[in-house]
Amino acid sequence: MGDTLEFNDIHQEVKGSWNDGRLRFSKQSVVYKSNKTGKVDSISAPELSDAQWRRVCLGHGIKLATSTGHVYKYDGFKETDFEKISAFFKANYKVELEEKDLCVKGWNWGTAKFAGSLLSFDVNDSPVFEIPLSSVSQCATGKNEVTVEFHQNDDAEVSLMEVRFYVPPNAGDDGSDPVEAFAQNILSKADVIQATGDAVCIFKELQCLTPRGRLTFDYKIPYTTVLRLFLLPHKDQRQMFFVISLDPPIKQGQTRYHFLILLFSKDEDMSLTLSMSEDEVEKRFEGKLSKNMSGPLYETVSRVMKALVNRKITVPGNFKGHSGSQCITCAYKASSGLLYPLERGFIYVHKPPVHLRFEEISCVNFARGTTTTRSFDFEIETKQNNQYTFSNIEREEYGKLFDFVNAKKLTIKNRGFKEGMKGADDYSDSDEDHHDAYLERMKEEGKIREEGDGSDDLQVISDESFNPGEEDDDVPEEYDSNASVSESEAEDGDSEDEGKKKKVEKKPKKLVKEKKERKPRKEKKVKDAGAPKRPMSAYMLWLNGNRERIKKENPGISVTEISKKAGEMWKKISKDQKEEWDKKAEEAKKQYEIAMREYKESGGGAAAVSKEKKKKAGKVEPKRKSGGEKEKKKEGGNDSFKSKEFISSEESTSDSDHDRGSKRKASDDDDEEEEEAASTPASSEDGSGSD
Repeated sequence: MGDTLEFNDIHQEVKGSWNDGRLRFSKQSVVYKSNKTGKVDSISAPELSDAQWRRVCLGHGIKLATSTGHVYKYDGFKETDFEKISAFFKANYKVELEEKDLCVKGWNWGTAKFAGSLLSFDVNDSPVFEIPLSSVSQCATGKNEVTVEFHQNDDAEVSLMEVRFYVPPNAGDDGSDPVEAFAQNILSKADVIQATGDAVCIFKELQCLTPRGRLTFDYKIPYTTVLRLFLLPHKDQRQMFFVISLDPPIKQGQTRYHFLILLFSKDEDMSLTLSMSEDEVEKRFEGKLSKNMSGPLYETVSRVMKALVNRKITVPGNFKGHSGSQCITCAYKASSGLLYPLERGFIYVHKPPVHLRFEEISCVNFARGTTTTRSFDFEIETKQNNQYTFSNIEREEYGKLFDFVNAKKLTIKNRGFKEGMKGADDYSDSDEDHHDAYLERMKEEGKIREEGDGSDDLQVISDESFNPGEEDDDVPEEYDSNASVSESEAEDGDSEDEGKKKKVEKKPKKLVKEKKERKPRKEKKVKDAGAPKRPMSAYMLWLNGNRERIKKENPGISVTEISKKAGEMWKKISKDQKEEWDKKAEEAKKQYEIAMREYKESGGGAAAVSKEKKKKAGKVEPKRKSGGEKEKKKEGGNDSFKSKEFISSEESTSDSDHDRGSKRKASDDDDEEEEEAASTPASSEDGSGSD
């Protein structure tokens, strides 16, 4: 057996929610590192007092108890891990890994047991649920009742805020009230935030950028909630940012603030005296602070905070931008700010603050700015599929930032493209970097034209310059009255044919593109509405059965993300489970074939095809007029007026027949009168047709 055991994808319970991370068992300690916050919990081997193995929601879990009363719960182990973990605990920790199951009867009447900082509710000596008293924010008593309130967990979708216990009114052995005794046991270990004692020091009128508002709020922040401290110089080299990272965050209304950002001027100094004696200062802070301190304000505040919370202060590393500063000006979510490349991550200040560790970064990407080519965007994608885009970064910063990211061995999506553009001159704002479809098409046509013009029949004639002084004086001017035919004119007359040939040769040949024959249109398949629906595949049947579960496990997930998540889950499914869905798909296919056979036997499919053919046969295409009909229409377009000379007897008779056919609505006597009147339409117009 090795010196260590490591497990990935292990979840730790924190205030009712499960945070994923990595767990490592070594001979000296048990270390757990959260993937989300990067916080490391370490339990030394001598502190371990109890270990339990039990079946929980995500498989199997381990509950570890320490001699100081702290309890740690880890979930996500496999059943086969029990033997090697148990042997490792016996060999290195001298602790027996005990198997203990939870009670799942659903009873609400049992026994409450206090074991250190843990309240266990048991039924028949089997725990039903356990409450870490460090998660309790307040405890109130009533008649035979105790109400326990909890700290709100912002990471959990649903938080348990209150539990009420009914305590029977039986007096204890010493005559004490059981309700008060129950409440005192809880409060003695509860994490009730109270401001007690005198202040070590007071800083007045500090400029706070986040949180910021018109109203005044009082916050009580325990030292244990401070996760990290940052001291960052402003780009103007005259101010300093002091950033305090909090977990859990402070709350203002419905807004959570994970960072406190203070802004200091480098020129502001102060003198501070701690409200403690020199012996107390030396004993508590071990030389980190002194009773009397003086210096720049930002140094004094950061020094005091570092000693009180016992955390290191993170400062920028060796990165220097184009202007020589240790930060990059950019924009995040339409707000301008500063991005600081650190030795172990990136931090953006100040609205909203963002801290990204290299461990949680999946890849980075350099993208051209959307509005202008003088800037670029820096995109960071985390392992939790969250994307952060820092835009409007000056192109001069590209080389420095690329070298920094490359030195930190971060995965770059477009590495090949960007290495070719590493120089500042290459990353220019010229239009040559863009693909011009019109220019490419013109180049192709030019190549085709050159190939077509390369024939031997075409003579290349250079243009001659116009030099009036070198021309012959015998050439007559156009408007000269005494102009006579000169020899040059005679020569021009003889060479007219040659000149015409040259002019013709000067014109480039036009390219005639061959017309491609159109492919015959494919007939659309007729969709039969009455036919049975096709069966689903095994994957689609599985997806329909698990869609709601995916939505519950991933609240707020989009439709496309559901498909992506489902594909990942389908790949991880075992062969036995896939065979089960394959069988369901085969059964659905058989049922479909039976239903389709019955449908065709009843004539359903043939009836639909015949109906469609009837529809197509019933459509009458409009007749296209031929060229002769169009010419006739043009010639006879103005039939309202024709002179007497152009009217022949055949036209008059045809016109009369046409009029006779259109006006046949009255009796036979009226028809005869209309025929006599229609036989001489032109003569009646001139007034010379009747005697």
